[in-house]
Parts: sequence; C-alpha cells; structure tokens
Amino acid sequence: MTSEPTLAATTRAAVTTAAVHADARAVLDRWRAGSRELDSVRQALLSYLDARPDACSRSCAPGHLTASALVLDAAGERALLTLHPRVGAWIQLGGHIEPGDTTLAGAALREATEESGIAGLVLDPDPVHVEVHALTCSLGVPTRHLDVRFVAHAPAGAVEAISEESLDLRWWPLAELPDEVAFGRALG
Repeated sequence: MTSEPTLAATTRAAVTTAAVHADARAVLDRWRAGSRELDSVRQALLSYLDARPDACSRSCAPGHLTASALVLDAAGERALLTLHPRVGAWIQLGGHIEPGDTTLAGAALREATEESGIAGLVLDPDPVHVEVHALTCSLGVPTRHLDVRFVAHAPAGAVEAISEESLDLRWWPLAELPDEVAFGRALG
C-alpha cells in the first residue's frame, strides 16, 4: 500500500513536468527577442528543451530552466530586488520550477509572490529576457540555470516581506538597477 502514494506522486510529477516543458517550448517558440543576442539564447533554450525532456526539472544536473520576475511598483518606476544569499548580489525574484507548476509564467508568479510577500501581483504573459548562468544551486553541484524572465506588477500600496530565501529586499529606481539585472534595460 505504501507504493501507491509514491506511484501517484511520481505520475503527478511526470504530468506537470511534461506540461511545463510543453508550455516552455510554446512560450519560447512564439516569443520574439528584442536583440540578436537574446534570440540566440532563446534558440539555445529551445534546442535544450528538444534534447532534454527533464529540462524543466531541478534534478537535471547539466542545467535546468528557471523562471523569474522583475516586480515593478504600481507606478512602474521602481523594481523590487532581492539580495540573494547564494548569488551574493541584488537580482530579480525567481527560482526553480516546482512539481506543481504547469507553466513558466505560473512558476515566475509563484516565485515572485513567495519571495516578495506581495499578494495580487499581475504577471505580463510574455517573457522580456532569457539568460544562462552557471552556479551551484540546491543540487550542491555546478549546474546552469536557463532563466526565463518576466515582468510582474505590484498593486498600489503593496508592502514587501522578506522571505527565508532572501537576505534583504529593496525597491530600486529603474535607472539604477544593478548590472546583474541587465534585462531591466529592456523595459525601456
């Protein structure tokens, strides 16, 4: 009897992994990057998805897709960044795709909500940027995050709350975003 929940959980995880994989493929296929460099990264992510059915799973040690969001205040003048403990820099909110996620946008919104403590975020449905970066994540081994980045909008009067995944949170004027958040330049 104990194998039934394990089998059900494994089946559920496989179904959601397949769903988010298909969504990632569709999102990146229809998204038009704003530069030749970004389009090259987009094409590389599409090729990786084609080669790796597990590309959206954190257990894919060579590298895996992640989803993040740059949270803008209600006026669209400032962005909320996290001082990430593992990265050691101010970056956008985001992280791994979890077993319950079925879309990239849903993963980005979940991560932004969890890490900001702000309810009622509204996510733009199309990505604004993609990036591949090497790091040692929760697997404990060197890997790559293939990050698909979105923009989220906070409701008026939103108050952030630091989560255990962050050392600090701070609102930054868009013109003063750190280099690590280079895709902020795409906001225009």
